[in-house]
Amino acid sequence: MAGITIDRIEKKFGAVTALQQLSLKVEDGEFIALLGPSGCGKTTLLRIIAGLESQTSGRVLIGERDVSALPPRQRGLAMVFQNYAVFPHMTVYENVAFGLRMKGASDAEVKKQVERAAGLLHIEPYLERYPAKLSGGQRQRVAVARALAVEPAVLLMDEPLSNLDALLRLEMRSELKAVLASSGTTTVYVTHDQTEAMGLADRIAVMHKGVIEQIDRPQALYERPATRFVGGFVGSPPMNFIDLPVADGTARLGGFSSPVPLRNGTVTAGIRAEDIDVAEDGGLPFDVGVCEPLGATLLLTGRIDGQLARVSVRPDSRVRPGDRLGLTPNAGRIVWIDPADGKAMGAAA
Repeated sequence: MAGITIDRIEKKFGAVTALQQLSLKVEDGEFIALLGPSGCGKTTLLRIIAGLESQTSGRVLIGERDVSALPPRQRGLAMVFQNYAVFPHMTVYENVAFGLRMKGASDAEVKKQVERAAGLLHIEPYLERYPAKLSGGQRQRVAVARALAVEPAVLLMDEPLSNLDALLRLEMRSELKAVLASSGTTTVYVTHDQTEAMGLADRIAVMHKGVIEQIDRPQALYERPATRFVGGFVGSPPMNFIDLPVADGTARLGGFSSPVPLRNGTVTAGIRAEDIDVAEDGGLPFDVGVCEPLGATLLLTGRIDGQLARVSVRPDSRVRPGDRLGLTPNAGRIVWIDPADGKAMGAAA
């Protein structure tokens, strides 16, 4: 196995800069998710690592080897795509064996590696079937098994679960995490689904407009986003952002006042829906607009001083649309954000 070093990669398409001097270090055996909206540059970066796209400037290293100018087949990596890309005229066995045969492996080695990969992905009963006789989830397992069979130094995955239904995605996510942990393969995984990234990755790199806004462990990203974009993109529902006036170093609204000294002017308070309690009186005035029963919680959508906010409360709470509540945020969980640049105060992206 091997780590990956992305060293000041820039990619331009004419006058458009898709990646801006981007650097990233993926440790040996680590699972990194590239997370972001469409057009943020995550797939472009993956294709540059794979050698399917050339960078305008910068370097890609796999282990200690500079692979920036090498073709994909010489980089020691494998890739799993969104559309499975299994060969319909080959059995599952031959699909999994394809990369090994291209490398000139012996029949004995092919058999050993195919059986190992099939065992990891639980597709042993299907080895003699053709892809047309498989479900979408089974075909996706075949694609992953084919990639792992060649024992790549690096595995690249481009939204591999997005074509599956919700229940199958959940099942494949847990299986994939277990398989990659046991194989120890260095993995870079592209997704726009923050639940997928949170559940799978050791670390997440959140991308926006060609830069990495923050890279950290999933829980750290969730609890302490470095920017307003990260807080709004990671989490469901997204973090609430409430603009508050600051006077004499304190932000106040209704019966709420900030527990930390702040610069006079305006500050944005980033608060998660579950980090807010309903007060008997006082607190932030919250006008309830919609109540959504979600089983484990009741999600309230409403307004704080005219600004959209969501609050999670107990499912048996007696709250109705049109009610006005007082809210008390967990002071230690508030992220204070500078509205001028969207960065969390005291945080480094």
